[in-house]
Amino acid sequence: MLLKLTSLFALAATLPSVLASLSLPTGYRTDATYFNNATTIAADPYVRYDKKTGSYWAYSTDGADAGWYYGIYTSPDLATWTKIPGGAIKADGANVWADDWFWAPECYYNEATGWYFFFHAGRYRDPKKIAEYFKYPDFDEASKIGVAVSRSPAGPFVSIADRPIDYYPFDPDYSDINLIMSPPYLVPPATKEEGDKAPRGTYIPSIDPNVFWDTDGSIWLFFSRNAYRNWVWSDEFGKYIEESNIYAVRLDEGWWHDPKARTLPAVHNSYRDAHKSTKGWETSVNASYPGPTRKDGWVAIISYALQPQAWENAHVNDHAASGGTLKDRRWSEGSTTIKRYDSLGQPIYFLTYSANNYESPDYGVGYAYAHSVAGPYYKSPSNPIFTQDASRSVYSTGHGSIVASAANPNELYYPHHARPSPADARYLYTARLFVEPDALYMGAGAEAGDLRLPSGVAPLAIKAAKAGDGYDVAVTSASGAAFNLANPLNRVSAEVVGGSAEVSVQVSGAHITVAGGSTGAKKGATKVRLVYERARANATSPWAAVSQFRGVGEGEAVETTITL
Repeated sequence: MLLKLTSLFALAATLPSVLASLSLPTGYRTDATYFNNATTIAADPYVRYDKKTGSYWAYSTDGADAGWYYGIYTSPDLATWTKIPGGAIKADGANVWADDWFWAPECYYNEATGWYFFFHAGRYRDPKKIAEYFKYPDFDEASKIGVAVSRSPAGPFVSIADRPIDYYPFDPDYSDINLIMSPPYLVPPATKEEGDKAPRGTYIPSIDPNVFWDTDGSIWLFFSRNAYRNWVWSDEFGKYIEESNIYAVRLDEGWWHDPKARTLPAVHNSYRDAHKSTKGWETSVNASYPGPTRKDGWVAIISYALQPQAWENAHVNDHAASGGTLKDRRWSEGSTTIKRYDSLGQPIYFLTYSANNYESPDYGVGYAYAHSVAGPYYKSPSNPIFTQDASRSVYSTGHGSIVASAANPNELYYPHHARPSPADARYLYTARLFVEPDALYMGAGAEAGDLRLPSGVAPLAIKAAKAGDGYDVAVTSASGAAFNLANPLNRVSAEVVGGSAEVSVQVSGAHITVAGGSTGAKKGATKVRLVYERARANATSPWAAVSQFRGVGEGEAVETTITL
């Protein structure tokens, strides 16, 4: 019993407000299914369940309306999504500090203060700002991480300050070979000996934030170091390869506990200016471009050098394959960390990450595990766990997040983006994620076919209310969240089941139009049966009426009757 309680407390710290936000089990189940039909535009999706609204919320790099950054979607069932108009951050809103590359959002809710914190990446283009964080005004991929806040999961989110978080990650040991390369910086030195002659040290551009709360109260930021300016010599391939890696750093906790949400997150003192003793480092290029004066630390979590895996090498020969227009690169990005306990009570940290280029069909998801939040992490030999499946038209699977069902903290899902063809945009897909700490196992459920809805959605309710020339219909989940009946996975069927044969009904989304019937017909004699149905991937039976039941057995249809 003690281990079970420990695991629950650990989960509460790992995923803020997850346990508190879970719906109580209702005893109801449903036979409703979903399939990933590639209709919700989303890239780098982060999904969380929100108790206040009884809905799942998805935040995406893509999908915002003009004049906004980051798309927002909501769903009662983790499968049928409704777009929120606008987006997360207004482009002309207060304190918008980045110029472009608004990527990889994540949103966390603090129940104690009532604030939603929206972490995201963005890039500077102004040379003075670039120099302020990276020393060199021509530093190309000048990406940083920012935070915006809101009282609502729908936003709008407003940046806490007109600058990114207070963190200056610095690599003192890196040979900055860009300084001895020629534009457009596609061809690195041919030998390691030549590269080692480059000046040492560089500031680290960062994207793909993921914040993790540990059981000891510490808060950790996992992020991806951009591939730019991270040329790594490979003895295996006999050349330099530019690669992105996943790092972690502890954050100060003050921002999370600020009741007014005005405190900008900052690196913890244990990592602040950790590399200040770097010898021979000049702070600025010249007086016109003042550079950073701090050199903060970090912990390497995932890289090819730490543990090579062949599946991550899809782009190491891109320079030759592209006729000299691309760099030889590797990517490790889009991480999410959770904590579990094995049967001996030992903590196991599981971290998912994506590798290869997001535009490639070879984009996939692997995982690693550790006994400590700061590692060392060991990649699973079964990687990748999500990968393309041409036979089912699933490509470029990657950069997702981990979310529990509304009713069961151990029932995990991995919402992520994928493409129905290599040329398509990225869409929101959802699959089960299975975790077995004793076996150090993390496994992926199916992405294609008819898949069961998460627990906590049932019991569903259907109601009809008179509106104009007909009736408006609403279908809701156990928490009261509404299903979008205009979503192509949802529909309501209508059938006249008694009374006048002259009555006709027409369904358009959530509205039922009733026409015909004899003027002398007795009131109440004609009835219309409304049934909630779900679309199916099975072409021989494209729609199925939804049933629900307690325990195990045949259920009752989700239906109601209109009496005319």
